[in-house]
Amino acid sequence: MSRKTGRVYVGVGGWNYAPWRESFYPPDLAHKRELEYASRKLTSIEINATYYRTQSAASFAKWRDETPEGFIFSVKAPRFAVMRKTPQEAGESIDRFFASGVIELGDKLGPILWQFLPTKKFDAAFFDAFLSLLPKNIGDRPLIHAIEPRHESFKTAEFVALARQHGVAIVIAGDSKYPLIADLTAPFVYARIMGTREAEPQGYDAAALDGWAKRARRWAEGSAPEDLPSLTQAKPKKMSRDVFLYVISGAKERNPAAAMALIERLSR
Repeated sequence: MSRKTGRVYVGVGGWNYAPWRESFYPPDLAHKRELEYASRKLTSIEINATYYRTQSAASFAKWRDETPEGFIFSVKAPRFAVMRKTPQEAGESIDRFFASGVIELGDKLGPILWQFLPTKKFDAAFFDAFLSLLPKNIGDRPLIHAIEPRHESFKTAEFVALARQHGVAIVIAGDSKYPLIADLTAPFVYARIMGTREAEPQGYDAAALDGWAKRARRWAEGSAPEDLPSLTQAKPKKMSRDVFLYVISGAKERNPAAAMALIERLSR
């Protein structure tokens, strides 16, 4: 029996950021305990170290063990995969990434994020082939994927249809300079909001936080927020969806506070 409402996971990108030693972490907290602390204040974290270099199976296992039950990681796929000129070249990097030990995250493994450079334009043939390369599972563990395009050429119904065909979520880039594509294309939602401001103690003002909490609830319940634009007329399948909402970029020192404020609102 399916759940009537999906779960909403809220977090930030990474856990090692020097200014958070003053604004988020207790002053006497050992560096090696930062993930342990962050994972008890947030419900998810987007691992971004994987974008820059290959991580070991031992690292994934360590991160799994340092976090509480029910906590979820998303994992940013390596830049070496998304910067290749051909799908064939990308396929080799994709295989290496999944062989590196990401499966060691176990039940705490959430979506895999594939982020493309702002210079990468939409090419239907390339992306059809690329999305076909993304594995549906590792062994008996299912995998889910999200794609983040950053060029305006992706704002087309053809791209939405392609993502929907492959069951891949298009990242909803909120409050950012990147294209906002809010069409739902997968059984889950992946949003990255990037508008925090240093002047706001919680990153966003109360109205903005209320707005994102309301959108997250609607996604989890199976609806699409009416205040976000869609590129297609086709209505997404009515179903509960897990939601992964990350506060990214902006005034980064405020992002944990914004995430915690959203978690508090969603718990009411």
